[in-house]
Amino acid sequence: MVNRLEQQTHRRFIKTHTPLDGVPLDERATYVVVGRHPLDVAISLYHQGSNLDRHRIRQLTGQPRSERAEAPPLSLPRFLDGWMAEQADPRHHLDTLPGLLLHATDAWARREHDNVVLLHYDEMARDLDGVMRGLADRLGIAIAEDRWPVLVESATFEAMKARAAAIAPDPRGVLKDPKRFFRRGTPGEGRELLSTTDQATYAARASALAPPDVLAWLHGVAG
Repeated sequence: MVNRLEQQTHRRFIKTHTPLDGVPLDERATYVVVGRHPLDVAISLYHQGSNLDRHRIRQLTGQPRSERAEAPPLSLPRFLDGWMAEQADPRHHLDTLPGLLLHATDAWARREHDNVVLLHYDEMARDLDGVMRGLADRLGIAIAEDRWPVLVESATFEAMKARAAAIAPDPRGVLKDPKRFFRRGTPGEGRELLSTTDQATYAARASALAPPDVLAWLHGVAG
């Protein structure tokens, strides 16, 4: 990985799902953290998981075949129930509700740092042009005005989905279908799929795991 980064001739950027407390923090770097409604994250996780070729992953990691790993996935309702109720250590289970909220709470606490930028998925869906311009300004990157339409269009969900075969992160063939990596992209699906009772269960669990201001940010109701 270091060798690959050393070969970059442009301003270096690294994308990771690792929380801020798991990466080196350097004043020379800017850390951009993207928040999203936790229920939308859960729906995305479920569909991304169902698109993974588990046998191929075990081949790449040198593990034997496993009937459990290749068993049919849980139904979406059962997955969501388990995801919300998970009690495991969030530092070791980052894709759970506790793990997500631990990551978000840590990032929110650093929001006043000069080199930490918090963005929100819903805001990018509503105003991609504005968010991109704001981020470029924050990073000190000058863009010619006539370049903006092309850059913004290239970053839309639709444009990325159309180029899934080229840009989906699948260099070793672990996705069953690269196009399914870009499945829907619009906010709100998690709330649409949950019953009133399930939404209440989620609200109670989330409130026990994160402060109100963090949840307000993730739920898209905070500036």
